Amino acid sequence: MNTLIVSVVTPDGPVLEESFEMVSCKAESGELGILPGHIPLVAPLSISSVRLKGENPQRIAVSGGFLEVRPDKVTILAQSAERPDDIDIERARAAKERAERRLQAKQDEIDFRRAELALKRALNRIEVVENK
Repeated sequence: MNTLIVSVVTPDGPVLEESFEMVSCKAESGELGILPGHIPLVAPLSISSVRLKGENPQRIAVSGGFLEVRPDKVTILAQSAERPDDIDIERARAAKERAERRLQAKQDEIDFRRAELALKRALNRIEVVENK
């Protein structure tokens, strides 16, 4: 079967570069499924998991960034990207609880957008670890 080279890069350096049969991810405009030969595309990514299908399927938690698709390669430039084995699940659960408390407090000095993003990142990390 045809494959795509998938490259995931963050400001801290490369996270992954391997071949996969399909890439599924969530762009800001909705879910995308990319197969070899896909038309060129650039799309902003949401906080979500990137699902990589092939001989060795994987999931990666990304916190925004951009997806660049070429017929034979997918490049993900993410603000952060973590493999399930690199995620501290207890830390993610603590971050989730902290963000939920901030959102429920409804105090004027709380930055709700920041708390919502922290909650989304924590939930994404937990989901990636639990479904690896």
